[in-house]
Amino acid sequence: MVNTGLLVRVEAKPDKVPDVEAMLESAVEHVRKEGLAVAWFALRLGPTTFAIFDAFANEADREAHWDANGEALNAAAAAGLFAGAPYVDRVDVLAAKLPDE
Repeated sequence: MVNTGLLVRVEAKPDKVPDVEAMLESAVEHVRKEGLAVAWFALRLGPTTFAIFDAFANEADREAHWDANGEALNAAAAAGLFAGAPYVDRVDVLAAKLPDE
């Protein structure tokens, strides 16, 4: 069962789009190994706008994931990849359809 999530939006600097894409594409392996997220997606919302959506079975897993990985987003921002700070929303999942259901 999934009931919590994180929705993170970032705006890449135009000249850093390939770097942000590479960062997001490489992050999936870490998320797989970590094992806390029930579902994880890296998304492109526009030419320079990206998002991460991940879903969790409970609040403890969401917070453990954020505690372990939130600093990586701040480091990417500090490295000049983003046009501004990431927007982070802690969301409640109202309904979900997952592959095993």
